[in-house]
Amino acid sequence: MATAVPSAASRIAVVTGASGGIGAATARQLAAAGYRVVLTARRKDRIEALAEEINAGGGQATAYALDVTDRAAVDEFASAFRTIGVLVNNAGGALGADPVATGDPADWRTMYETNVIGTLHVTQALLPALTASGDGTVVVVSSTAGHGTYEGGGGYVAAKHGAHVLAETLRLEIVGTPVRVIEIAPGMVKTDEFALTRFGGDAQKAARVYEGVAEPLTADDVAGTIAWAVTRPSHVNVDLLVLRPRAQASNTKVHREL
Repeated sequence: MATAVPSAASRIAVVTGASGGIGAATARQLAAAGYRVVLTARRKDRIEALAEEINAGGGQATAYALDVTDRAAVDEFASAFRTIGVLVNNAGGALGADPVATGDPADWRTMYETNVIGTLHVTQALLPALTASGDGTVVVVSSTAGHGTYEGGGGYVAAKHGAHVLAETLRLEIVGTPVRVIEIAPGMVKTDEFALTRFGGDAQKAARVYEGVAEPLTADDVAGTIAWAVTRPSHVNVDLLVLRPRAQASNTKVHREL
């Protein structure tokens, strides 16, 4: 199947959570595919450095510091666009691995605000511009946690289930418009920050997540999948794509060479 070349009206791609990991890798790959990428994240220095890297390599990128949980800021950001072609809702993350009985409600609230409400804010704000392009794509980066539970993951699982349902419902509600909704649900992905953030900077706990797993997914693996889905011909909608490393059969079944 051929890769679609973005039209002039749809060649802008907004990527949230672009300061590292999957978001940064996705920005690089979409830029390489011909999109002008708009990088958003709270860490301004990180996205500015990435924009410089992409521009130096012949791509087109701009950086915009943004907290997706701040609706006023999101609306101000969105007001700058008449049309865009792609929105990649990547901002999110996990906090803690406590059981439901002792989980911190503040962590649960933060995960829901970032993974679900943040996605809602940006999608609502940019949907008119996506529709105006005549060929828009909304990508929701969820997780296999959005499709299966596991012990110690209650708050994150609940948030990613919310992200999954948001994508599924939006697809039903806007069918017939020139906007498709893609959900990418990665399993075990080893990045520099995800597990470290989840465990409050505890490097030993973070390392144990991937212990004995020969080849967990990388940010580039997921980014390549996102770029592939986005560049399918516009009549092709990848509703849901779940990807895991070969060593992971489910959220609770992982082969470890110990």
